[in-house]
Amino acid sequence: MTDLRLLLNNKEGQNDHHIICSITDRKGTILYANEKFCQISGYLKEELIGANHNIVNSGLHNKDFFKQLWQTVGKGNIWQGEIRNKSKDGSFYWVDTIIFPVFDQQHATQKYFSVRTVINEKKWAEQNREKTIGELQTLLFKISHGIRQPVTQIMGILELLNQHSISLNEMKELINYIHLSTTMLDNYTRELTQHVDFITKQEFSINI
Repeated sequence: MTDLRLLLNNKEGQNDHHIICSITDRKGTILYANEKFCQISGYLKEELIGANHNIVNSGLHNKDFFKQLWQTVGKGNIWQGEIRNKSKDGSFYWVDTIIFPVFDQQHATQKYFSVRTVINEKKWAEQNREKTIGELQTLLFKISHGIRQPVTQIMGILELLNQHSISLNEMKELINYIHLSTTMLDNYTRELTQHVDFITKQEFSINI
């Protein structure tokens, strides 16, 4: 265990500056934290060492999430997943995490070594896409309910004209209905175009 910390300390200046490293005991108490961990969390190394790793718990993940995590590594297996953490200033950051059990000479789990990379941009892109999907669902709802109504009205009027002889006054009334229906249809198509343009611009900004 001491050798692992010495190796990390000696190699820290040479390591990828995007990698967050930490070592905890079996209870989650932090024994080692590299500079990247301090930088992204906003805590001093002296504040992290000796604290429980839940110091950066964002509260997003439920108890079952962490129960499964601890059960996995507690059985000597490697755990990998995405976790949202909270920095000292209250802001959130996402990390892709791999936790390795560290064994003693009897092959019993002694400590846990964690390697993390920040994936904020990936998670933001996912959230934006989820928002876009929600907007598309709303748009489809408007199309199915909004546009269908004036189209149905026009089709009904055309069917009526095809089957019945009508007076001049009735003709005028039907023309008014057609005008109203086409106006509604025009408004919905304009709104549809605006929604499509807005969603396209959002998707373009995500992919830049």
